[in-house]
Amino acid sequence: LGGEMLRTHLRGARGGERPRLPGGRRPYVRATIPPRPAELGYDPATGTLTLDEGRISPVPAGAWEFRVGGVRMLELWFGRRAVGDGAEGLAALRPDAWPQEWTSDLLELITVLALLDELTPRQQALWERLDGSAVLDGEELRTAGVLPVPASARRPASVLDHREEGPEGQFALL
Repeated sequence: LGGEMLRTHLRGARGGERPRLPGGRRPYVRATIPPRPAELGYDPATGTLTLDEGRISPVPAGAWEFRVGGVRMLELWFGRRAVGDGAEGLAALRPDAWPQEWTSDLLELITVLALLDELTPRQQALWERLDGSAVLDGEELRTAGVLPVPASARRPASVLDHREEGPEGQFALL
């Protein structure tokens, strides 16, 4: 479960595979997103995300409803890119039109949120299984030799502490 969540969050970074929904479930742009969309909406009956007259579907309800800290992620993402009438200073600096890159980012965000939502039941089951189970306390960690953390582990790593030398007295930095 942890590995799947990590792969999904990394979105293909670090040599991983980019997250993808199965064939018939991948979101596509069905109607062109206008140059300056002002409103984001969702039709649960058709699974369609609307950006003014632009449409993306299929969008799973779980992706639309996905929240972090009570905030719906798709609305937050769109709100940071939408054209605001009263914006001032740096907040007023926006591209003249909706860039294609934002559309690609939105499709990827929908995919990631849908995949994370699919993992929610497994997360809940794990939480329920672990809830009420034994928890290690500080005394048990000291008995096991995990605590206290050695002073050497608290300092930043340094190549200068390394005693091996390479050719002509240089440190071998591997």
